[in-house]
Amino acid sequence: MTGGHDSAPGNWPTRDLLAHRATATPDRTALVETADGATWTYRELDRVVDRVVAALGSGGPVGTLLETRVAFVTVVHAAMRTGRRLVPLNTQLPAADLTDQARRADVDLLVCGRDTEDTARVVAPGPVISVDTPESEAVDRLVPEQADGTDGGPEAVSPDSARRLPSDTAVVMFTSGTTGTPKGVRLTVGNLVWSAVASAFRLGVAPGDRWLCCLPMYHMGGLAPTLRCALYGTSLALQPGFGAERTAEVIDEYGVTGVSLVPTQLRRLLDAGWEPPAAFESLLLGGAPAGQDLLDRAHARGVPVYPTYGTTETASQVATATPTQAAEHPGTVGQPLAVTDVTVLADGSRASPDEVGELVVSGPTVTPGYLDDDRTAEAVGQHGFHTGDLGYRDEAGRLWVEGRVDDAITTGGETVYPATVVDAFREHPAVTAAAVVGLPDEEWGERVAALVVTADDGGDGAKADGATPPDPAGLREFCRGRVADYAVPKTVVVADGLPRTASGTVDRDAVRERLRSSCGR
Repeated sequence: MTGGHDSAPGNWPTRDLLAHRATATPDRTALVETADGATWTYRELDRVVDRVVAALGSGGPVGTLLETRVAFVTVVHAAMRTGRRLVPLNTQLPAADLTDQARRADVDLLVCGRDTEDTARVVAPGPVISVDTPESEAVDRLVPEQADGTDGGPEAVSPDSARRLPSDTAVVMFTSGTTGTPKGVRLTVGNLVWSAVASAFRLGVAPGDRWLCCLPMYHMGGLAPTLRCALYGTSLALQPGFGAERTAEVIDEYGVTGVSLVPTQLRRLLDAGWEPPAAFESLLLGGAPAGQDLLDRAHARGVPVYPTYGTTETASQVATATPTQAAEHPGTVGQPLAVTDVTVLADGSRASPDEVGELVVSGPTVTPGYLDDDRTAEAVGQHGFHTGDLGYRDEAGRLWVEGRVDDAITTGGETVYPATVVDAFREHPAVTAAAVVGLPDEEWGERVAALVVTADDGGDGAKADGATPPDPAGLREFCRGRVADYAVPKTVVVADGLPRTASGTVDRDAVRERLRSSCGR
């Protein structure tokens, strides 16, 4: 391919994003480690990545078994620079699952840390290198004395970046697998760049912005800011693990202007008394439905919450509501992002406004497919990628998400969307979390069943001071009048917590099993 063709606008970027940024704004702060206050400019980070590139060399997909840390950031950029696929593996999964994922993604080199070295040696189909000093002679050090990007060691000669096309697969990320086997999602350079561009149009970006990453970088919400900040020329602050009190301190101390959180984390921040400083501009809230009570609490505290809906298959955001939209239209996730089209399909046809159907997404952020061609064929149709999520649009094009297609319950010929019932439970002052599923029923086909967590059980959310713990009969009665009679759960079990996957989403299969065990069916 000629240089002129490579540099055409339709084929940008042809180099990794960090290389572009180090040339354009080398002296801007690229990275801040909030544990010790260490910082790197884009020039300095670029040099560190060159050393990691020299250590990685060329080859096939690079797996990572790392928590959120500076070394993870350098490996992300080094993989893009070498043209090797990055395969972030979830450190919370059992070794058998990790072994399967590494095999399916054809990982030929696994990067670990001190805490994951033993697991990496079991999981890896090939060589293992550590970002820390290895404990085993069978494991090499990634960059001597440089695992987390400090200066020192041999000065590497900056290699030429691998020539990249937007269609090249950059990342393989496995879904959370709430039901069935997690799918390996292929995300291209173009997917990641267009996702960053679309997000910037919705949230806004300024040169002095600083995004805090306290989510696991092996999930999309933690990985995306690494590449987005490099594209924007803004800085990334890393906090290795969320903690409400510490996160609140970090936001104030380091001038953080934005952060991505899941609802439970926001709730804990508010419980800790956090109020956003004047410089704070964006809290991107996703990963799970946010109850209206949580959004109301955040609004009253002056927190600029952007409720968002996204998927791994769309490189993060699909639709995002502004704080004003969220306040004026409770429950909406806003309009689709600039380059994203969403079609609502009901019985195979385009749904009318306010009619619930499956959300189907198309546009340059959508994955070209899974590792498994059969799964790709099942998920892609005439209108784009079938998300498996239910929702609807209003006349203004705003989206509401109602749950999963597979979650919809048909009871006595009526359709019940679990999210509607969960929202009703959340209005109870003593309820902190709930999951609603369908269980087989000889009379009704399926019956609506709920696993409910109350404040006094030490569940997922805030305590409801002074609230009397409700019993199942009381919870069923509370739902009457808030949902249709046929949607009132016939089975309610009070639990001390909801079973969750390694990514923190509700494990619906485990919920069903817990409910079956409790009611003896």
